[in-house]
Parts: sequence; structure tokens; C-alpha cells
Amino acid sequence: MKADIVIVGCGVAGLYCALNLPEDKNLIIVTKSKAPKSDSMLAQGGICVLRDEADYKPFYEDTMRAGHYENDPESVDIMIKSSREVISDLVSFGVRFEKNGEQFVYTREGAHSTPRILFHEDETGKEITSHLLRTAENRKNITLIENFTMVDLLCEDGECRGIIGHDKDGNYSSIYADYTVLATGGIGGLFEHSTNYRHLTGDALALALKYDIELNHIDYIQIHPTTLYTEKDGREFLISESVRGEGAVLLNSKGERFVDELLPRDVVAGAIFAEMEKEGTKHVWLSLANIPEEEIKSHFPNIYDRCLKEGYDITKESIPVVPSQHYFMGGIKVDQESKTSMERLYAVGETACNGVHGRNRLASNSLLESLVFAKRAAENIVGGYKPAPSPQERTIEASAYEGYQETYKKAVLDAIEKEKKSHE
Repeated sequence: MKADIVIVGCGVAGLYCALNLPEDKNLIIVTKSKAPKSDSMLAQGGICVLRDEADYKPFYEDTMRAGHYENDPESVDIMIKSSREVISDLVSFGVRFEKNGEQFVYTREGAHSTPRILFHEDETGKEITSHLLRTAENRKNITLIENFTMVDLLCEDGECRGIIGHDKDGNYSSIYADYTVLATGGIGGLFEHSTNYRHLTGDALALALKYDIELNHIDYIQIHPTTLYTEKDGREFLISESVRGEGAVLLNSKGERFVDELLPRDVVAGAIFAEMEKEGTKHVWLSLANIPEEEIKSHFPNIYDRCLKEGYDITKESIPVVPSQHYFMGGIKVDQESKTSMERLYAVGETACNGVHGRNRLASNSLLESLVFAKRAAENIVGGYKPAPSPQERTIEASAYEGYQETYKKAVLDAIEKEKKSHE
């Protein structure tokens, strides 16, 4: 296959990048599973936005403080200043944010000094991603291929010329492209307990390791403090930070509050782990007693329904919660235009690291960061667009990729452990 641009992944970053590319460019988007099975669909809380000029310094400081001041200042500045333009784009695509009349309603989450988060019930990610996906599916220049797993990059003369992958039946094929954008999401599939879909296993990171493409902070992995505790297999169900932002409190087995719930996520998660260890328990409890029943059902309907299915009525009782792997702050190193260290190769979203998040992500900055820098990638590709030379002919030997998935997983986990030890 041949495309002008191939995008690997169809979460908000991949889709928004595609929608910001000219309609005279032939685009192919591939995704490892079904299109709706992206982590972007799972984002509950909301998306940050600069409310007004007076909010710039607090927003900047909140982001830097949450990231332990290891953030890239220029990237943070770009994200904040681009936020209102991104929100306008989303509204034009049909995204519905909560409003009071004609005015947006803002909520607050942990480590935010003021409410600045736009939301749609407790399924903001689904609301945004669904509209972007629907728009992309209606663009004649975009071909979306589901159940296509990338196993390698096509590299010639030190440049990326596309990807190699296979369909669900194991049939391999090449997709040649002038430019390649990696938007493969996080690494939750590498962990026993994670809020991520299991098929997100850091494949793009493994290929970056293979081709010596620069990585950055790959041991910076965020643990979300509150996921619904269960003995069942599969990904953990996230209890949004917005719940604590609206007044929910954490309790130990004695019903005692033991931490300020609005501290940064890593601090809250650490406090929960310490309390579990002290008490010898597998979880702590989250009480929503401070939130009116009507607000719970209107603001958090998805969480209410899911907990009810698991046997808990959150309007009447506390629920068991435990920290789980949630977000990847590290990734493939990119500049402010989302360019990697390999020519013609870009990375956006959770698989990329532009330095916005530092050591720990501020709540609801993920959707915003992904969108802002996905658009910048598209603009940079268009601004310097040059067709790639004609590709060299090659035959794909499927046997060369036998056992690639376990090999890739091990490579990424080993690299993370090595980076972690170097920081220690």
C-alpha cells in the first residue's frame, strides 16, 4: 500500500493529526484493534483549558508543580496558550461540553488551584474521540484500517518510509508513506494492573529501541490513585479524579480519612500504598457521601452505573479502590513540532514525550497535550512537505517476526528498568 502519510493509532492524537492535514493528501490510519478501542475513549474527567489571561500563571505553575518542575517550560507554554483554539476546534466538530446556558461549566481535579476543566458527564474522552472518529470516517482522503498490528518500520537512508504490519489473520503487508506518525498510546498492557486496554504494549517504543530513535524519561510512569478494586482479570475501571475534586474522600478500613485527596496523583497514590501496607489490606475505601445524589447521577453516570453492576451503590456506600498503572509520561523523544530523531517520523499522544508532563502528569492535561501537539505535527508536515524517493522493492518474510510481541515487550520493560536504575 502507498499513502502520503500513515498514522499508527486512532485515539485523539492520531485522529486530530489526520483532521488537520489537507484533504488533498492520501492518509491511511491503522489501529491494532477496533477503532473505538483506544484509551482516549476511556478518559473520564475532562480537558484543561486556559480560562482567561489571569489563569495563565496558575495553570502554568500547577502543571510544573505536579511534574516536580522537570517539565519542559516551552512545551508547557505552548500547550496552555493553544488550549482555547483546540477547544474551539472540538466544538466545531460537534463535541458537547457541559454548559450553564451559553457559558461553559468548569470542574476541578487534584493539584489544580482553580476549576479549569471542561467535561461531558464522566465520559469526556469518549465524547471527544467519537466526534473526531466520525469526522475522519467521513473524509474521502482518509482510509481507516482496523486490526492491523505494526511490527516494524520501513527505514531507508536513515529516514522512515512507512511501516510493516499484519492483519488479524497474520497476513503481512507494507504501507509506504512520505511521512509516518506514531500515535500508538501507552504501555498499560505490560502491567498486571492497569486502566489501559491490554493491547497497548509499547510497540512503538520497541521499534524506537531497534532503530536507535531517541527516547525520553521512559521510567516516568503514572499510577492512578483510584481504580475500582476487583479480583477479576482485565483492565481496572478508573474512578475519575473529578470525583475527588467534587468532594469524595479516601478512608482506611476504620473509616478514617488519611490524606488530602487533592494532592498530586503520585502523592495520593503513595499515601494509599502506605495505608494499605500499614493495615495489611488490598485496598482502601472511597466515600462519595459529601456529593449530593443528584450530582453523582448527573455528573458521574458512567461511574454510577459501573459500580452498580459490580454491586456498589455509590450514592449510599463507599467503594473499594486501589492504585493502578494509568499513564506514561515518558516516550519517544520529540521536539515542539512532534518530530522524532529520525527524519520523516513523528510521534504524538501518550507514546511521545515532549516534556509537558515532567515526572507526573497534572490531571486532565493528557487530552489537551495530545491534541495540541498532534496539530503541530500536522502543520509541520505540511509546512515542509517533500515526497519521499521511490521505495526499494522488498519481500516480507513473516518468519522474521515470529515471537516479536514478547520480544518487544521484554525490550521495553528492560529499557524502563535500566532507566529507572540510572535515576536511582
